[in-house]
Amino acid sequence: METDKLITEFTKFHIQQAVERLLAGGVVAFPTETVYGLGADISQPQAIQKIFEIKGRPSNHPLIVHFSNLSELEFWAEDIPATAWKLAEHFWPGPLTLILPKSKLIPVSVTGGQETVALRIPRHPIALNLLEQLGSRKAIAAPSANRYGFVSPTNADHVKCAFGDKIDVILDGGACEIGLESTIINCVDNNVMLLRPGGTPLSSINDLLKQNIQIQPHSQIRSPGSLASHYATSTPLEICPTSEILLSRSSTLLQQGIYTAAVTRSAPQISSDKLHHVLMPDEPIAFGKLLYATLRKLDEANFERILIEAPPDDLEWLAVADRLTRASHSFRK
Repeated sequence: METDKLITEFTKFHIQQAVERLLAGGVVAFPTETVYGLGADISQPQAIQKIFEIKGRPSNHPLIVHFSNLSELEFWAEDIPATAWKLAEHFWPGPLTLILPKSKLIPVSVTGGQETVALRIPRHPIALNLLEQLGSRKAIAAPSANRYGFVSPTNADHVKCAFGDKIDVILDGGACEIGLESTIINCVDNNVMLLRPGGTPLSSINDLLKQNIQIQPHSQIRSPGSLASHYATSTPLEICPTSEILLSRSSTLLQQGIYTAAVTRSAPQISSDKLHHVLMPDEPIAFGKLLYATLRKLDEANFERILIEAPPDDLEWLAVADRLTRASHSFRK
């Protein structure tokens, strides 16, 4: 199996080393199918606190609890509605996070002081093996392994660049399959709402539940990645509604001598040593997979402005549109 091959190549030794560090109160970065996570054993309060310190993350911003076996869902959550079970049974392991009433075993340090918890079973074989080796009824609390508010990491080098030796172990699982964070669904009181679009398409959830799930970006429940400004580059990022507007904006910036990167889904129409063009896929899954790595490269290249052509206004591009809107928030203020 491909999973066995990946685990063998990675070596069980490194995974076991990570397990030992987690059980000893350490912090470990690990790959998931979405982005890399920065994890601590949920039963280690000091390790959880260390995550917030390393990231510079506010303590009232909840973490996602990762575990390995669906049969343990009732160990971590209470009052689980039928809809949540249906979603979990269909999409887990996978890029879907469910918000549910927390069990008494979930510390409020993980939930941002709330009585709800964000739960998911990741699909990446290294993440699953790590959780399995950690043991039954054990879980890892983890946000993305990046500085708070900035672009999420999609390979191990991104994590190393951000944190260096501040992390006990960095498990290298290559580039993430999806490249965008998980979809977050609120299932409290069976009131199903989309809090964050992500790796599981909303259309797939609608099809399974045979209803159109409402989008609720400003819920009273705080969820990971819900800030207006998030996933951001240090370089000002500007979304252009159409390729024509991007072309016009590029011309204006060039006249001002501003070193600019233009990210589009079509061929460039301006040639200048002051303009760097990046051609992205015209398909949402492929675009999303490359988005964060592309933004990181541009951010490191000392551009003065990043222009991005807005994605199409349809359901399949919802996650990409959400990330770009949050990444450009500081510029739009």
